[in-house]
Amino acid sequence: MAVQQLTINQLSQPDREKLFKVVKDCSDSMTRIEGENDFIRESIAETSKQMQLPKKLVAKLVRVYHKQNFDEEVAVHEQFENLYESVVK
Repeated sequence: MAVQQLTINQLSQPDREKLFKVVKDCSDSMTRIEGENDFIRESIAETSKQMQLPKKLVAKLVRVYHKQNFDEEVAVHEQFENLYESVVK
């Protein structure tokens, strides 16, 4: 598939402004996401340290709660246990 050649002159001034607004809005959103991700990492690390729990466990607790998929996690773990026992033991 050939790459379509595009020149800046093909975009009208209103289209350029609209495109720039989308780029700026998406960049602003990405900045907010980065901040939220920092907050999540710091919260998990601090809680892990204070409660002497493995970070991995706290992070999984947060993730499962957010996705509301506890039953799925349990089922996947049970499948893993069965497979591991049948292959390794």
